[in-house]
Amino acid sequence: MITRKILKNLSIKSKTGQLWYSTKLSKKKEPEFPKKIFSGVQPTGALHIGNYFGAIKRWVDLQNSGENVTYSVVDLHSITLPQDPKVLRDNTMKLTATLLACGIDPKKATLFLQSSVPQHTELSWILGCLTTMTRLTHLPQYKEKSATLKEIPLGLFMYPVLQAADIMLYKASHVPVGEDQVQHLQLAMHLAKIFNNKYGFTFPQCQPIIADDPSARLKSLRDPTKKMSKSDSDPKSCIYLTDSPKEILNKIKKAVTDCTSEVAFDPINRSGVANLITIHSLASNLSPEEICESAKEIDTGKYKPKVAEALIEHLNPIREKIEDYLKHPEYLEQVLSEGGERASNFAEETLSEVKEKIGIANLNLTKSRISLKNVC
Repeated sequence: MITRKILKNLSIKSKTGQLWYSTKLSKKKEPEFPKKIFSGVQPTGALHIGNYFGAIKRWVDLQNSGENVTYSVVDLHSITLPQDPKVLRDNTMKLTATLLACGIDPKKATLFLQSSVPQHTELSWILGCLTTMTRLTHLPQYKEKSATLKEIPLGLFMYPVLQAADIMLYKASHVPVGEDQVQHLQLAMHLAKIFNNKYGFTFPQCQPIIADDPSARLKSLRDPTKKMSKSDSDPKSCIYLTDSPKEILNKIKKAVTDCTSEVAFDPINRSGVANLITIHSLASNLSPEEICESAKEIDTGKYKPKVAEALIEHLNPIREKIEDYLKHPEYLEQVLSEGGERASNFAEETLSEVKEKIGIANLNLTKSRISLKNVC
């Protein structure tokens, strides 16, 4: 509800009725920026149902509502920590297949591979020159991951700057993010403000689109006090979109609940059962109240197979489509190639504008070769 109010206040309509977004950074006349949405996902393993219900399904909804959307497989972000090259390439293809299977339509959305657009790293360097080490050390990604490392890769430190470049390169006005990424988005807003004040209005002040419902907060099946995560050491903690029906059923059966047998929705006192009800609700489009009413004659042990049944029915078509897309890698490469070309065209316009403003515009050196003899 809060997010919707924020977006409503920040969005205005032009005379033609098109939705536009206007920044408010100074007293100077400000340009109006069209509403554009950008988001990215790392190819670091199969997506789980938390990723799907909390993010990807929303991407599809935004795309189908007619928004201008750009989505990226952010493989450069994934190498902030060591990756096996073959596994990374395979994961990139699997993620692309998964996004298409979930409903991302290359005809409605720009879907591309981050590393195929070199302007991301160019803009990242420029933005890195506008921020400070102190600012970056306070960001959650760095603090969380560096705490377990003896030697900290520079890429991990600079990760949020590249993330800001991803957003700003496409002049995104809105970014779907989880609550844990809001501080990184604030860095993008901060860098846009610094750049605009120093060189003139160039970038909009992007705003977060945060899911204000349980889909963004699915819990681990093995420890419902923690968020569902693919980095969890327990393989039974989350359900992947590629899991077979048998695997889904086994994981749901082993989900941690409590010693009370009643099926009741109480996220605070009975988080394990509430998590299962939330999953059931998302998979079936039934409300938690409707689910509890239908399960009032059974205990949690007998309820678990009903959750699995609803989830299997919802995920089966997606899993089958993923398998089908993976049989056609040439099509996946074509989707990324065509999306990369569209992304590159816009990215180059933005970067050329940035270079011109900061004084490093490309000079046509190849056509300006003057003989030293002529000069002398």
